[in-house]
Amino acid sequence: MSFSEITKKYRESLTDRECASLDIIGAELRDTNAVMNLTALTDEKGVGLLHFWDSLTLLDTGLFNDKSVIDVGCGGGFPSLPLALCAKSCVITSNDATAKKLNYVASTAEKAGIKNLKTLCGRAEELALKKEYRESFDVAVARGVARLNVLCEWCMPFVKNGGYFVAMKGEKGKEEAEEAKKAIAVLGGELVDIIDVNVPEFNYLHTLVVIKKVKNTPSAYPRRNSQIQKKPL
Repeated sequence: MSFSEITKKYRESLTDRECASLDIIGAELRDTNAVMNLTALTDEKGVGLLHFWDSLTLLDTGLFNDKSVIDVGCGGGFPSLPLALCAKSCVITSNDATAKKLNYVASTAEKAGIKNLKTLCGRAEELALKKEYRESFDVAVARGVARLNVLCEWCMPFVKNGGYFVAMKGEKGKEEAEEAKKAIAVLGGELVDIIDVNVPEFNYLHTLVVIKKVKNTPSAYPRRNSQIQKKPL
């Protein structure tokens, strides 16, 4: 099976054109990974389900229609690339601190025919203090990256009042959400849902932690990263 065939097996709504683009993304990932460390997964099943299918579970939240979205710490382009491909009414900003990864994401998006993705290079805790980015996105997403109490301080300052932060976590998502209660509240959020995601053909439970921004983030946040890591909220 190709990358897209294994994805479409469990997301039947994918169009032929979207499948063709997913195959381009998969091939680019596999080829580039030989010279740049992007992922531990390059086989069709791993990429098709643990990268493509998993990224597209965000669409099941119903939050990705006509929205501005920032993917914080996008790495090799997940969930940015599949999300931009299938949520065409959204504008996706892929953020990472490593320029060469963002160059790869931008190049892959162009080859896959994705028009609604742009890149933003820099550290999240620094960019979120800038007027042009602070509380300027409808939705922030992040996949893995850090524990939720740290991740909230990196991501929530980007989100508009009334917007959402969706953290893509592993099987300990509920535990991390409990640990992050203080951080969520301090940063202006409210936990609204934890969605279990059972990855097909893998014995993996993933979780989508959905946080609504109910008030502005205090100006003291985000702190310097050394402070965030040393003393999480």
